[in-house]
Parts: sequence; structure tokens; C-alpha cells
Amino acid sequence: MRLTTKGRYAVTAMLDLAIHSDREPVTLSDISVRQDISLSYLEQLFARLRRSELVQSVRGPGGGYRLGKDTSKIAIVDIIDAVDESVDATRCQGHGNCQHGETCLTHYLWEDLSQQIHDFLKGISLADLMARQEVRRISGYQDERRELIVRDLRLSS
Repeated sequence: MRLTTKGRYAVTAMLDLAIHSDREPVTLSDISVRQDISLSYLEQLFARLRRSELVQSVRGPGGGYRLGKDTSKIAIVDIIDAVDESVDATRCQGHGNCQHGETCLTHYLWEDLSQQIHDFLKGISLADLMARQEVRRISGYQDERRELIVRDLRLSS
């Protein structure tokens, strides 16, 4: 399977947004600190997520991002598709030209695996991930770390 950093970061950032969106809009800088993803990279990802209507931007003081849909309506595969990522296990990106322009012996095996992965990710929503106890535990640690970083920045100013 070829799921690059772009797809992983997009899912991670969307999960962070979902966890923290019950309050006010979430800033990309907060996601950046909690998830250790560059702010400029998040801006690129969120532009694509916004075009796919998975997120909405809120302008002005206190602005940031909100989810565009309920967490139960956002499948993980929707996020991956929004950032033009694939879950393709074939060597040929599904074109069937794997071996010197011809279909290789195992092409259809990898194509079937790709479909299974796609279906698996289609069946998992942000709400499903948020309900997992270990996700909540990790998020709590990240929130504590962010608070320490913000406090240290204030003290050094």
C-alpha cells in the first residue's frame, strides 16, 4: 500500500480538529503544535479539505477551522481522497502495465487488496476514531504538551 505522509497528516489533522472542535474554531497553529506538522503543510492540506467541504474556515479574531460535516459523516477515505492520495497496493497505480507494459501475475491480487483497504477506510468515520479510548488518552497528552509549550513561550518573551 502506498499511503504517503500527505494522507497520514491529513487524517491526523482532521482527527485533531474533530477532537477540539467542540469549543471554538481550531487554528492550524494549534494543530501544528499538537501534531508536529509544519504550518505551511497544514495550510496546503486544509485548502484541499476546504474545497472538498470537509472543513470550513472561520475568519477574524478567534477564527480557525470547523468541520464541514458531522464526524459520523466523514469517513477516513473521504479525507484521503480530498488530498488526492490513493490507497493503491499495485506497483502500476492500477494501470495494469506492471511488468514491461503488461499486467503482472499478481496484479489482480494487489488490486483486490487496494479495494479491501479502500472499503475498510470507508467504513471508519472520525466519530469512530474519536470514540476510541486510546485516541482520547493520546489527545490528552498532546493537549498537556501544547500548554507547556505555550507557557514556556510566554515565560521566554
